[in-house]
Amino acid sequence: MLRGGRGVTTRLVLLLGVVACGFSYLALRLWTGQGNLPLPASWGGLIVLVFLASGVFFAGLPVRRFLRGQATRPLNPIRAMRTLVLAQACALTGAVVTGWYTAQVLLLLPDLDVSSRRTLAIRLAALAAGGVLMMIAGLMVQGMCRVDKDHRDPDGDPNRRPDRDGPEGPEGSHEY
Repeated sequence: MLRGGRGVTTRLVLLLGVVACGFSYLALRLWTGQGNLPLPASWGGLIVLVFLASGVFFAGLPVRRFLRGQATRPLNPIRAMRTLVLAQACALTGAVVTGWYTAQVLLLLPDLDVSSRRTLAIRLAALAAGGVLMMIAGLMVQGMCRVDKDHRDPDGDPNRRPDRDGPEGPEGSHEY
């Protein structure tokens, strides 16, 4: 569970998406400039992106229930950490995927009057939207894993450990 650090920020995810789009656009311009066709894309990729985003979201729900005190079973801390890491990886991967497919759409913009190019651009735009869905799911689940207050200490002092420190905190502890 995320404590203290900010984790993956929206700014980082957006920056990564823009950088991925820029590099992808340049690489694709070189690729098509040499006479190669645009890369194919399938609707199956969209199904995979939606499935991954849904899986990450549903993996985060038990962590959210536990942190809200609504869980009926205890939560394994390793599972919670894995969920957090999975959510962050989903957000970052979604940014790269969005940048990649957006670059392909931008490359096809001048040729949208051709039916086959328009169909491909629509498919690529849908795949870019799937990447956005992954970013959103990852950032939402990361937010679900956020611990704003130390659950061991009702005062919220992360430096005080009630199992070891006295009522006065670390300074007032008389441990010998």
